Amino acid sequence: MTNPHGSFIWYELMTPDPDAAKRFYDAVVGWDIEPRPSGEMDYRMITIPGAGNAGGVLRLSPEMAEHGARPTWLGYLGVNDVDAMVAAVEHVGGKTLMPAHDLPGVGRFAMIVDPQGAPFYIMKPTPPPGQEDADSNAFSVDQPMHIRWNELATSDPDAAIHFYQHHFGWHQQGDMDMPVLSEAEGGPMGKYRFLQHGGVTIGAVMPTMAHAPESRWTYYIGVDDIDRAVKAVEVGGGTIIHGPQEIPGGEFSLSAADPLGVSFGLVGPRKA
Repeated sequence: MTNPHGSFIWYELMTPDPDAAKRFYDAVVGWDIEPRPSGEMDYRMITIPGAGNAGGVLRLSPEMAEHGARPTWLGYLGVNDVDAMVAAVEHVGGKTLMPAHDLPGVGRFAMIVDPQGAPFYIMKPTPPPGQEDADSNAFSVDQPMHIRWNELATSDPDAAIHFYQHHFGWHQQGDMDMPVLSEAEGGPMGKYRFLQHGGVTIGAVMPTMAHAPESRWTYYIGVDDIDRAVKAVEVGGGTIIHGPQEIPGGEFSLSAADPLGVSFGLVGPRKA
């Protein structure tokens, strides 16, 4: 792939019930998740009808859960050298959750956590033969059925911004004030600070909140109609946590949880 170092190139849902995930996310987003895995590992591609793949769904086995894995969405950052990045992250206080290893025909990757504790993958992919110049389009700033926004809630926004700037070539420019919560909810929330990579705004950094103190990434999936998606979330057994709320540019975003409690976001227009 030709995506620059530090690009989001893939997204993965870890869940103990891929069949339920297919029913839910296909209805909410419009995806066509593979109904059955194509190999020995229970890994199913998230297909965008007519437009390739947006990511994958990995079955979370009891053995994985025993080692601390839990249902979640994870992003993959493309890097030039996986092993060098693992060493660099550990040097500044990050940790390795899954050591660097190769998956034939896919690439070399590792799962790490940043110094504030937010997990993600790093990967140097192996492009398919004849597609060496292909780019990942799993992330898009404006297309439905792609991840459109990457939001980091972190215990130390300044340190996190420095970490991603230094190791992944990101930039931080622009911010806005977040709503002030009640004292019971945690009081002032601080700044919502925008992140850029390759001249494109890819997401934002915010402080963690009192009721959710763990540093983590949340990924916002594009939908064609935010109100249709809200109904699909509710009918499918998910939960709307916050929103929809209007965002700059006139679209709407919301935060939600799927039927197994996995957090995610949605963003898209209001058609009604």
